[in-house]
Amino acid sequence: MRLTHIKLAGFKTFVDPTTIPVPGQRVGVVGPNGCGKSNVIDAVRWVMGESRAAALRGESMQDVIFNGAATRKAVSRASVELKFDNSLGKAAGQWSQYAEISVKRVLHRNGESQYFINNLHVRRRDVTDMFLGTGLGPRAYAIIEQGMISRIIEARPEDLRIFLEEAAGISRYKERRRETESRLKDTRDNLARVEDIRQELDKQLQRLEVQAQVAQHYHQLQQASQTTQHLLWLVKKQEALLARERAHQQVDKLVNELEAETATLRQSENQLETARADHFAAGDALHAAQGELYAANAEVAKLEQQLQHERETHNRLTSQLGAWRNQQSQLQQQYGQAEESLALWRAERETAQCNMQESADTVGEERERLPQMEAAFRECQRRHGDLQRELTQLEQALQIEEAHRSHARKTVQQLETRRERLQQEAAGLPQPDQAELERRRGELEEMAGELAHCQAQQHAFQAGLPALEQAQHAAQQAAHTAQQRATKIDAQLHALRQMQSRLEHNHKLKDWLAGHQLDGLPRLWNSIRIEAGWEAALESVLGERLKAVALESIEVASAWLVDTPPAPLALYEARAPGIASATGTLTPLRQRVEGPAGLLDEWLHGVYATSSVDEAWALRHQLQPGECLVCREGHVFTRSSVNFYAPQSELHGVLARQREIEALAGELEQTQAEMAARQGEAARTGNELKGAQHELAELRRTGGDIQQRHHRQQLETERMAQQQQHLSQRREQIGHEIGDIAAQLEIEMERIGEHDYNIERQQEQIAGLHEQLEDAKTVRGESEMLLNRQRQLAQAAERAAQEAVYQHKNCVAKIDEFERAVAALARQLEELAGRIAELEGEAGSLQQGKLDALLQQALLARKEQEGSLAAARDALAEAGNALQQLEQQRLASEHKLHPLRDRLEQARLKEQEARLAEEQWQEQLDAADADPESLWPLLEKRPRATELQGEVERLAQEIEALGAVNLAALEELNNGRERKQYLDAQFQDLSEAMDTLEQAIRRIDRETRARLQETFDTVNRHFGELFPAVFGGGNARLEMTGEEILDAGVTLIAQPPGKKNSSIHLLSGGEKALTALALVFAMFRLNPAPFCMLDEVDAPLDDSNTERFCELVKKMSQQTQFIYVSHNKITMEMAEHLVGVTMQESGVSRVVAVDLEEAVKLKDAAAL
Repeated sequence: MRLTHIKLAGFKTFVDPTTIPVPGQRVGVVGPNGCGKSNVIDAVRWVMGESRAAALRGESMQDVIFNGAATRKAVSRASVELKFDNSLGKAAGQWSQYAEISVKRVLHRNGESQYFINNLHVRRRDVTDMFLGTGLGPRAYAIIEQGMISRIIEARPEDLRIFLEEAAGISRYKERRRETESRLKDTRDNLARVEDIRQELDKQLQRLEVQAQVAQHYHQLQQASQTTQHLLWLVKKQEALLARERAHQQVDKLVNELEAETATLRQSENQLETARADHFAAGDALHAAQGELYAANAEVAKLEQQLQHERETHNRLTSQLGAWRNQQSQLQQQYGQAEESLALWRAERETAQCNMQESADTVGEERERLPQMEAAFRECQRRHGDLQRELTQLEQALQIEEAHRSHARKTVQQLETRRERLQQEAAGLPQPDQAELERRRGELEEMAGELAHCQAQQHAFQAGLPALEQAQHAAQQAAHTAQQRATKIDAQLHALRQMQSRLEHNHKLKDWLAGHQLDGLPRLWNSIRIEAGWEAALESVLGERLKAVALESIEVASAWLVDTPPAPLALYEARAPGIASATGTLTPLRQRVEGPAGLLDEWLHGVYATSSVDEAWALRHQLQPGECLVCREGHVFTRSSVNFYAPQSELHGVLARQREIEALAGELEQTQAEMAARQGEAARTGNELKGAQHELAELRRTGGDIQQRHHRQQLETERMAQQQQHLSQRREQIGHEIGDIAAQLEIEMERIGEHDYNIERQQEQIAGLHEQLEDAKTVRGESEMLLNRQRQLAQAAERAAQEAVYQHKNCVAKIDEFERAVAALARQLEELAGRIAELEGEAGSLQQGKLDALLQQALLARKEQEGSLAAARDALAEAGNALQQLEQQRLASEHKLHPLRDRLEQARLKEQEARLAEEQWQEQLDAADADPESLWPLLEKRPRATELQGEVERLAQEIEALGAVNLAALEELNNGRERKQYLDAQFQDLSEAMDTLEQAIRRIDRETRARLQETFDTVNRHFGELFPAVFGGGNARLEMTGEEILDAGVTLIAQPPGKKNSSIHLLSGGEKALTALALVFAMFRLNPAPFCMLDEVDAPLDDSNTERFCELVKKMSQQTQFIYVSHNKITMEMAEHLVGVTMQESGVSRVVAVDLEEAVKLKDAAAL
């Protein structure tokens, strides 16, 4: 890529849209201090993603936006755009297909920052990724700002390694490794989470299998309870229907009674309406009488107000007529005074006109003398200016010659000093030691053999690791399988024990047992062992007695004959002696049961066992009174009866569960022993694997030590060989340089002689011009004095003429003013006389006597209306009394209706209550999706609601006895098994992904290590070559501070010619600058950046070092563009294109670009 343009707008001092062309390989940016040159460098660094305000010489990112100047307002955003020519397609990634690439950044004052590539909105990372490995970026080595030279030299080893990594182009590798490590960490976390979930899921599945069995029994009970509940609701609905019909009949009866009483009330209301109409008519008559009285009162008040107004108007007219007559007298007096003043100002005007004519004549005479004197003064001034310019030119030429002579003398001094230094350096160069070099090469070959032997051992150990890892994995898998089986057995055992513990759920009985210290004693079913298949038979015979509590002696139960337990309970003596049983053809059930001998002999006496129902039916005739037969299914047979057994009690299955608990406990113990053995085997194989890995790590560490010693020896050997080669080259170079210096000294001495001759000749010319300039200055002063005197006379005449003109204008204005005043006074006198005549006529037209007669008539009319109003009030009172009597009669009829309405309302409420109850039970049936067709047959037995309610409660208690039931156990079990399969597959995928990522990291480290080592060696070699070329001798190198190249730092060692300094910090500012430039250009040789920006890096260099710097830049510019800021003339001459930055307007930078090659061509063409 090649930079073609830099566009700025609103960035720091570049407030206006500014385009800086970059047409050549060497572009210089010049201008005075503070004009904004360095802002161009900051703009390029900023657009490439720089986010540190300090790196842009600011406190915050908002400082890059133009903040206003003396004549400019602040702007709201800043933007910078770089345009690249990518015709060769060297851009990275997807942008390589574009012939031109534009990179743009925009920052708003609200903090929003936007990046664009070819006008496409991108992330900051996309911009940095495009320049990764090119040496460009916010912290790369291709942009060197003010002060960065010293920071490169004095940087920490870790910071210096960053420049080396950028030169190696491995920044993209590091970014890939960071992304891979992040993904690997996420994969490990996910793998751990999946494994935890799998283990937890195994435990859940084991519990769910037990819970699913309980849930199935719960559903059966729930279905029976639901059917009974639906039947109860249907019965209650029928009862509500009958209650609603009875309430409806009562409502019809009360409605008829209410309608009869309502007819009586309507008759009273009609009479009341007639009386109310009479009352309204009397009220209207009263209102009419009141209206007429109010009109009479208003007429009296109106006449009284008119009479008062006539009197006030007469007084006002009399007063105003006197005031206007006084004003008429004053106006007549003012009119006379104005006519007198007018005559005086007319006389003054004639005098001023004469004075004005005389002054104008005097001004004309004085002005005629001025042109001659001004022409003479200009001639004297022109002569003085010509001499002054000629003198200035000669003095400037003299300064130039003196500067050239001083520069030539300084050059001679520098050349002599350099020749002495080169001679001293040639004398101090050491002689090469070839024997030491051969010895080091021999040691290097021995280390290579040791390294090969160590690597062979590493490969052997590495080959044995997979077998150990496989053995450890198999042992861990077996231990895990045993652990899962033990967990499953433990869950089943826990569930069975919980079911057994529910047999003691009667809280009242439990409290009674605890109060008598019997709660810890074993129950009978804990002490019985019966043959498999005969559990139902024993449960059928013993029933509730299976929960009997064992006592040491039955005698202690005598104390509880009064304090009996609150629920059925059996007590037995655990050590009661056995009873001999009779022998016969039938098999006693006692033979199939093991347990307390005395108790079982007593309770199972006369109970015989048969294998089937048919056999029991055939043998029942052999039974004696009090004896019975029981089959495997639990059915009991006597000689004359059959008692069929059904598992209804909570004790059903207690013996089978107890035997299963004992079997599971034994199996659990065996499984745990197997699990311990498997875990021991896994630990043993794990220790073997760790031992093998430890041995491999030791071999790798030993191999790393050998490799590092081999690397250091190799570097030292190469350094010694390069040093000997540099010494030979340096001796030859010193000889050539001393010869060049002698020739250059001869040329400079000739130049000094020429400058001495020119200076002497110019000094003589300057002395003669000084004398002529003094004479011209005297003549100019005399002419200027005469000219000033004549100008003063002309100005005095002009002031007198102006005063005469002003006096004349003042008189004319006064005359005009008094003429207008006289006319105005005349008009006012005329208007005032007319107003006085009008007032006298208005005062004569007033009539007060007529208004007094009208007022007396109005008072008589008002008295008549007051009598009419009193009569209307009496009529209204009589109508009101009649209305009140009829209203009382209506209220009496209405009071009789209230009891009827209340009774009707109560009847309707009962009807509504019955209807709501019916709807409520129907809604219950609808909400439960009950099927009435299936319930009607059950109503034929006419079940009672209380019986159904009791059955619902019994089923609810049986459901409650089950305890907490996981209703979704079956669904959860199926979902859990599906999830287990998914997690197993996910675990396998994550394991494979983790292996792939670890291999990718190892591959990236291997490639990065090789590339960084190669880059380090190459940059070290280039640095060793460029340093002597820049300094004219000496040596410099880079060294690693650590053993692992991926995280080791880089130190810089530089020794200029004739110096044996132990630290880089002992160098001068100029030496540090040259060293840093040599290092940067060494990196450029390896990985040339598209362009390089230098900000006054030549400031600490003298002329000779600046020339070397320029030669080096010219060579490097064949592959890289250079944009540099400089104040040095030598560096400016190197540029192909100059960009001038100015600040003519305070605080605002502008650009002027000059193509130097084009300018030289134009100059040569003009010369021809």
